[in-house]
Amino acid sequence: MAQELTHLDEKGRARMVEVGEKPETAREAVARGSVEMKSETLRLILDGGLPKGDVLGTARIAGVMGAKNCSDLIPMCHPLRLTSVEINFEPAQEGGCLEVEAIVRARDRTGVEMEALMAVSVASLTIYDMCKAVDKEMTITAVRLVKKTGGKSGTFIRAGE
Repeated sequence: MAQELTHLDEKGRARMVEVGEKPETAREAVARGSVEMKSETLRLILDGGLPKGDVLGTARIAGVMGAKNCSDLIPMCHPLRLTSVEINFEPAQEGGCLEVEAIVRARDRTGVEMEALMAVSVASLTIYDMCKAVDKEMTITAVRLVKKTGGKSGTFIRAGE
């Protein structure tokens, strides 16, 4: 059974979905992505050896700002009252990869998936920006939703996460 695209009206025009009659419920979304880099770049980040300063601290703040400003950049996103945004970093055991995770929560009428994905994206872009002087070959990969709870559609957990 094919599902409808909710952001299109009956004539195929983009629209913002009406959520005013939906009940407020607890919502949570977890997103992850990776920043692949040279192992030397990752070592500089972890040791605090980059001239622009605390890369992970700055990226954490940027990720929070990304979640909070999601509706300003994604046209059909509703402004939400976020109750928390958590940004975590996990360096790979080997090589040069830094996993970025965002956990976003709200008590609202629509989900926070886009806010979590935006948080990961902005945090990852901030890492790139702060490290590009030493590693222009960094790659941001695999930005994805790994979990969401709350709302009418219930719980989603990506297989293999």
